[in-house]
Amino acid sequence: MSAIILHQQQAEEAAAFLRTQLPVLPEILIQLGTGLGGIAKAMTDSITIPYETIPHFPRSTVTSHAGNLVCGILAGKTVAVLQGRFHYYEGYSAREVGFPVRVLALLGVKNAIITNASGGLNPAWQAGAIMIFRDHLNLLPDNPLRGPNVDAWGPRFPDCSRPYSLELRTLAEQCATKLGLDEVCSGVYVCIPGPSLETPAETRMLRLLGADAVGMSSVPEVLTALHGGLRVLGLSVVANVNNPDNLAPILIEDIVAAAQRAEPRLQQLVAEIVREL
Repeated sequence: MSAIILHQQQAEEAAAFLRTQLPVLPEILIQLGTGLGGIAKAMTDSITIPYETIPHFPRSTVTSHAGNLVCGILAGKTVAVLQGRFHYYEGYSAREVGFPVRVLALLGVKNAIITNASGGLNPAWQAGAIMIFRDHLNLLPDNPLRGPNVDAWGPRFPDCSRPYSLELRTLAEQCATKLGLDEVCSGVYVCIPGPSLETPAETRMLRLLGADAVGMSSVPEVLTALHGGLRVLGLSVVANVNNPDNLAPILIEDIVAAAQRAEPRLQQLVAEIVREL
């Protein structure tokens, strides 16, 4: 059995399992990142399904990622929250990283809100800002769509001229204004392989490439969602701002703590976006 046929079979088996577990299929997917797992606590009538009980789901090895699928009601909408994600640096392929998004696409989800914590590259920004993805750079040496295409899932060459829905970006900006959140900006996210953090020279290079924030996640999930026909909104908590001329030590514990401090504002924004969708 070829790898892509096996992948297709596994995704369909996982989707079939979830259909037996969920009383109502979700309308919206929310992917939570480092230090941002608490959004699920704001949901009502929720059911929590650990990743390890879902057939073929990968296992998260990062301590700040809980590893649960939480489905329930948020701001009046039925949502599926991926509480924890997988990363290329953990040893997974980009296709495996995007697997949960693929499964939820098979369940009929049409909108995806992908969140993460990142390092700031734009010197005009402050730590704690929330960046709305305008575009991205994929520097991973892999793509979740590499290999034979499953035509039933999406096109061989999906268009990426506008990877992040203009409608959802505009909605996010309007919701931020409505809530009085002044530390919300728009920019370009760059995904690097990791797990080593950026050197000063790499920080300068990423700035020259036009990136405003850097991280080690999200792009495989975004590409999988786009292939499946979902509208995508990307949101990133800028945990710190990198100054390549005076680069202080960057500790993952500090990134998690900064993301957690910003989480109430992100939760407020996400809930308002979901309410208005």
